[in-house]
Amino acid sequence: VQLQASGGGSVQAGGSLRLSCQASRRTASQYTRAWLRQAPGKERELVAQITASGGTFYGDAVKDRFTISRDNSKNMIYLRMNDLRPEDTAVYYCAAQRGVRGSWGYWGQGTQVTVSS
Repeated sequence: VQLQASGGGSVQAGGSLRLSCQASRRTASQYTRAWLRQAPGKERELVAQITASGGTFYGDAVKDRFTISRDNSKNMIYLRMNDLRPEDTAVYYCAAQRGVRGSWGYWGQGTQVTVSS
């Protein structure tokens, strides 16, 4: 499965962005898919994940501000990011796995999100 992320950019604090991630195969509809991010000098962290059945999990830093969703008919996932903060600045990666709690075996290229104060 190949993943292609898009939608990053630069916004001011309080603004919104939507990230998209296209999967190359329809079988991706059976995978758990996610967004992870890595800020300069920090470890990569899980932002949000969504299982094949639609169950979601969010990192504490983004709860109530970000929403992950998926459209299996288009092999897509999305990340709606509201009330963006400077600390959300990072490279965002989409990822996928066949399981739920295993390692992320498939990665897209990163997309930069920059939030200015």
